[in-house]
Amino acid sequence: MESAHYFSASPAGPFTRKPLTVELAGETRNLQTSSGIFSPDGIDKGTAVLLAEVPAPAPQGNLLDIGCGWGPIALTMALRAPHARVYAVDVNERCIALTNGNAALLGLENVTASTPENVDPELRFDTIWSNPPIRIGKDELHSLLLLWLPRLAPGGSAYLVVQKNLGSDSLQRWLAEVLDDSLTVSRESTSKSFRILRVRKASR
Repeated sequence: MESAHYFSASPAGPFTRKPLTVELAGETRNLQTSSGIFSPDGIDKGTAVLLAEVPAPAPQGNLLDIGCGWGPIALTMALRAPHARVYAVDVNERCIALTNGNAALLGLENVTASTPENVDPELRFDTIWSNPPIRIGKDELHSLLLLWLPRLAPGGSAYLVVQKNLGSDSLQRWLAEVLDDSLTVSRESTSKSFRILRVRKASR
């Protein structure tokens, strides 16, 4: 946890962009990062597990990254699915600016980062990937997931990476209890200290 306040809308301290070189979608990318956000110095372990383990996103339609940070998940989705529309949401204004800026650096015109309330509530998502912000607290996390997971399109899937010692198994049980019958919850895989949970929407 490089920044204890990465989930605040306006982090303290100056918003100063600095260079960041990472590998995304199999190639080295030169991007930008800043202080006051989650994992500012690179791809955190959970996100790395998610990107290595999940199947390819839907090639078309709408894709979603919940809690985008500087953009590793959203950018990877956009690189792997250039004909899809990628939405990235975060409460942190720096994350939104960085994700939009990094998409521009990569020439990706299919990425839109914004606060959650600026996403059309009628949109449905064919693929959701997320390293959800577990540390915001259980109630806020549950509210966040209940905002987005029911908005899967028919046949769509969400993949969430959660550290085992931060409650992945209890989160899986809770999701199975509270989501409606059109959504099924399963454990997709376990890698290192992380589990990937899958939520799938029935086809119809």
